[in-house]
Amino acid sequence: MHDHGLIETPEALQAFLDSITGTDWIALDTEFLREKTYYPQLCLVQAATLDQLACIDPLRLDIQQLAPLFRDARITKVFHAASQDMELLYRELGFVPSPVFDTQIAASMLGYGEQVGYANLVKNVLDRDLDKSQTRTDWSRRPLSADQIRYAADDVRHLATLFNRLLHELDTHDRMHWLRPEMEALSNPALYEPDPEQSWQRVSGVKRLKPKERAVLKCVAAWRERTAQSSNRPRRWVLSDDLLLDIARRTPDDAQGLRELRQFPGGMKPEHIESLLAAISEGQALPREQWPQLPEKRRLDEREEVLVDIGMALLRECAREHQISAAAIAQRKDVIELLKSDGTNGRLASGWRREIAGQTIQRWFTGESRLVCSPSGGLEMEPASDDTIAAE
Repeated sequence: MHDHGLIETPEALQAFLDSITGTDWIALDTEFLREKTYYPQLCLVQAATLDQLACIDPLRLDIQQLAPLFRDARITKVFHAASQDMELLYRELGFVPSPVFDTQIAASMLGYGEQVGYANLVKNVLDRDLDKSQTRTDWSRRPLSADQIRYAADDVRHLATLFNRLLHELDTHDRMHWLRPEMEALSNPALYEPDPEQSWQRVSGVKRLKPKERAVLKCVAAWRERTAQSSNRPRRWVLSDDLLLDIARRTPDDAQGLRELRQFPGGMKPEHIESLLAAISEGQALPREQWPQLPEKRRLDEREEVLVDIGMALLRECAREHQISAAAIAQRKDVIELLKSDGTNGRLASGWRREIAGQTIQRWFTGESRLVCSPSGGLEMEPASDDTIAAE
């Protein structure tokens, strides 16, 4: 493999791009910093095919030089656990890279477990141990040492090999069609657009608030998100989650009331205090029908509890049959949703999850089939009666 090393000039970057002309995929990774900012700061982009590799320095280069590569529909962009890299690139480039292949999602469909970490996957599939020495690196500092550059390069060096291996396994098990809709969904820009209006849902302790207090929290959390975005500071630096809960409960109506709250930042600008007080008033004035609702805890009656327990047993059986972990297919809440929606809603109602487990569970829910113990000790489905066979 030809290693271009650290690329710091437009000419060197163009030479690398020329060297990969004609490729139909490229393995990618990013290093970034987000400790002191709201938006992550892109510090390095690593890229590799099976025979070319480069670490590209976005602190010295205009990342827009990579835009044609990220836009090219003929080149699949390969990431592991793509969403953070995609969020970062979306902000830097102004569009979402596509098409994308996520090795973490592919691995879950091949029995390597749900949300498997990169180092574990490299060990399981390629039997290689990754160097972990640089995980705490400040990637924004220059110059980068030879060790840091090698560490960053190794990530995509192995990712390129991993991609090929997983692709081969997906083909062998005829699972490529499972993957396509999941990969297409990754290029939806809405995934990477922070929505201040929904940020109240991520505040820890939100469930402890009364409904009217949640209305205040919704407006104050949206205020915090916008303030963090406009000043590019982490949201917790603007106000901590505990302070948000305190404000929602006590609804101070002047600057003095805010300053009396424990740990309220002393240096907050007067205009921010003013707009925060306005957000509190806005929350208090929200009519009841606009108070934010927590997702309903679905109460199951005894019969439904039994149905869901058997649905979970069937899920595990389908997972065992396809040699995938049950968690990679669905969770208990998905089985409940399938039951409550008569098979029309949720993850088990469509795509590959329906194909391998959802329709089996649904047939049992509707009485179209019944369970029997197979000679091997597993569970098997058979039609409930001759009539059912005719109906099918």
